Amino acid sequence: MGESLFGRGYCKRNCPKFMFFAELAICGKQGKGSSVNSSKRIRNTYSPNLASPAGTMNNMNRVLIIDDDQGLVSLLQRFLQNEGFQVRAVYDHQSGLATASSSEFDVVILDVMLPGGSGFELLKSLRATHCRTPVILLTARGESVDRILGLEIGADDYVSKPFDPRELVARIRAVLRRSQEVHGEGSGEESLTVGDISLSLLSRTATCEGQPVELTGAEFNMLELLLRRAGAVVTREELAQAALGRPLSAFDRSVDVHVSRLRKKLGSVPGGEERIRPVRGIGYFYAISTRVSG
Repeated sequence: MGESLFGRGYCKRNCPKFMFFAELAICGKQGKGSSVNSSKRIRNTYSPNLASPAGTMNNMNRVLIIDDDQGLVSLLQRFLQNEGFQVRAVYDHQSGLATASSSEFDVVILDVMLPGGSGFELLKSLRATHCRTPVILLTARGESVDRILGLEIGADDYVSKPFDPRELVARIRAVLRRSQEVHGEGSGEESLTVGDISLSLLSRTATCEGQPVELTGAEFNMLELLLRRAGAVVTREELAQAALGRPLSAFDRSVDVHVSRLRKKLGSVPGGEERIRPVRGIGYFYAISTRVSG
């Protein structure tokens, strides 16, 4: 069993992850951006059994961090690099939008509070350029409005501050795993059509009544699962695994927000009925059952 930073009984002196967490407790400057202030946003926990050695899973996936807390960013950079990621950081709205728009990254970690504009504004502008790079928001704990707004704008997932950095790594890997799965060989299918909705499984694009529909990666995964099981109920837990790559937590409304966005983007079926309908206490089902795939 792993112990907290201040526990005894485990020799951690030469462990890079111990050095990372130890730095959170070092006395230093108390100004903005210092490691000590930043440490308040990261939980001081350590478990050698849960920490993965560098480079064993990621093949140097590229991560962009957009956050103005340079002390926090510095610590996260070193932690993520030790986990096998390539990491770049920028610290304001303008630089963040320009850098994220380059599509050179596999995932973006975005703080909601930035100089020059909010993270929400940046995310909205990024999605307006048709950039599909997965985005994980960093939000204040307890600010459910921020989390819901971020998901509605187009975030793929979120992590609340203060957080255990291993939780962030788990969220990053879940996003990357979904991306790698959908860009792999898959089942060999090229398209999936249900009624007037068509998905191209190769290009990850969608059309409704012949018109293109812009979907985030999480929305596409969720819609694909609903269409494959059109007419049958899909539980919220199954949708969470498909869209987020993780189980639902208590009071987690991520699935409901993604479904709400899908409804708005797809509109109603002819006749005004909802395409995606809720089943109270269980999940959702796609109402049209006529399916054609090719």
